[in-house]
Amino acid sequence: MEFSITDTSHNGRARAGRLTLAHGVVETPAFMPCASRAAVRACPPDKVAAVGVQIVVANAYHLHLRPGEDVVAECGGLHEFMRWDAPILTDSGGFQVFSLAETNDISEEGVRFNSPVDGSTIMLTPELSVEIQMALGSDIAMPLDECCPCPAGREYVERSLERTLRWAERSVEAHDCPEQQLFGIVQGGLYPDLRERSARETAAMGFPGFGIGGLSVGEKRDDMLESLRAAQGALPDDRPVHLMGVGTPMDIVDSAELGVDLFDCVLPTRNARHGSVMTWEGPIRIPGADYETDRRPLSRECDCPACEGGYSRAFLRHLFRTKEALGWQLLSLHNIRFYTQLLERVRAAIAADELGELRDEVTAWSERDRA
Repeated sequence: MEFSITDTSHNGRARAGRLTLAHGVVETPAFMPCASRAAVRACPPDKVAAVGVQIVVANAYHLHLRPGEDVVAECGGLHEFMRWDAPILTDSGGFQVFSLAETNDISEEGVRFNSPVDGSTIMLTPELSVEIQMALGSDIAMPLDECCPCPAGREYVERSLERTLRWAERSVEAHDCPEQQLFGIVQGGLYPDLRERSARETAAMGFPGFGIGGLSVGEKRDDMLESLRAAQGALPDDRPVHLMGVGTPMDIVDSAELGVDLFDCVLPTRNARHGSVMTWEGPIRIPGADYETDRRPLSRECDCPACEGGYSRAFLRHLFRTKEALGWQLLSLHNIRFYTQLLERVRAAIAADELGELRDEVTAWSERDRA
């Protein structure tokens, strides 16, 4: 792995760079759509790449349950299996274990839970999580960490942080795949001093990059940014940082100002499946009656397959209301393209030292979206 910083803002930590991984180069800051089960929902890989996606996020928890990492390995590894020849980051699935599993029991060994697929008992340890991700063959792997609920008391968060640090040490010992980078994860809840401690001690383990987890789980934005600022201040400036699961446009711009390099979020595809479309001219709720005979494209500023293909809002509304899969695909690709355009603009703004101006524009856009 190589990470080079190509541009920085004159005020603050914002930077643009190039992250070189085994399967390609990522221009940062970059957005990573979620391909949790080895697919971006409803979207073929070639079309995902065509709208500017450089790297995707898959989920070790989901892929361990189905089809199993051994099946993926037998089929040539995750890149071959899902027909994606660019970089992949795999999350350990810790968040999903704590939030989706029917029951879970956390111990020093790991977390025991009942599979939502067949009810069988699974003991997910830091070592097993690393083994799963090595078998998958992703470019970046994330260690198992404990995800605290929000809000959570300081004593609980501190114990959780210490366990995550011990799990990180075990993950380093278990990881043996030179072509795959194992990033460390910073926790610490909404306590800035604990975030700083977690970042400092995780960085001391020598990870080539870092994830910042446990944010955007219900806290206020100001609290999120304060925690992020505390973590960033204790991390090395020359390593890439992934802010895990944080992804509204406003959050992305604010976090990029603090030096975050990678983002992932389910919002683009999830919103599309609910008929919510993001455009720079303002939000569109495609099921609305206003679009029944609207012959315009979703946006004249977009070059996604829906907009460049000449599909009208009326036709897309028809597809959505009749639950045609083509509608979900076109709306998802449009929203993903909105995000990749946003990150392209963030990188350009950093290079031109105009991130403040872009922030003002995104703030105005976000206010329209909430209206």
